[in-house]
Amino acid sequence: MKDQESYRKKLAVTQEYLRPGWRVLEFGCGTGSTAITHAPHVGEILAIDISGEMLAIAEQRAREAGVENIRFQRGTLDSLEEEAQGFDAVLGLNVLHLLEDVEGAIARVADLLKPGGVFVSSTALIAEVKPHWRLLIPLMQFLGLAPHVSRLDKPQLLALLGDAGFVIDFEWQPQRSSLFLVARKSESA
Repeated sequence: MKDQESYRKKLAVTQEYLRPGWRVLEFGCGTGSTAITHAPHVGEILAIDISGEMLAIAEQRAREAGVENIRFQRGTLDSLEEEAQGFDAVLGLNVLHLLEDVEGAIARVADLLKPGGVFVSSTALIAEVKPHWRLLIPLMQFLGLAPHVSRLDKPQLLALLGDAGFVIDFEWQPQRSSLFLVARKSESA
């Protein structure tokens, strides 16, 4: 993490929402650092990622930390075989902009959350990065040096969340091209 102060603030805000006994999903968990940090505050965490190598690191870190309430699993939101409304919270940190179907991912998160559950997201707003980066990204992708990125801006992301039945509880932009938020699923959903 380049910006440790922002990362610590995101962890602290997230923990204000978490409750003992909660079942939490983190998709795109990477090396498991966030899941391990939040594990003492919830009942259990299912942490998924598409990279087996990242998950091996995450499992080792959890063992070293003595954390036993995280289950690491290889997969994606689409491949996840979990019942609807099975989670109290879903974390998608630094991953939404890497998905080709952001709208579908947000709909899947809404399906997985219990009514009143929270979705915590930190998203790069690619449409709001400096112009030279917006021009350079397609070239880097063409050369195989950068992954797919969805060119979201803040109004688009907020509209997608609203359309899926979320209300924004907390919003923070540590910089123009990054949005951290906690969105609550409607109780009537």
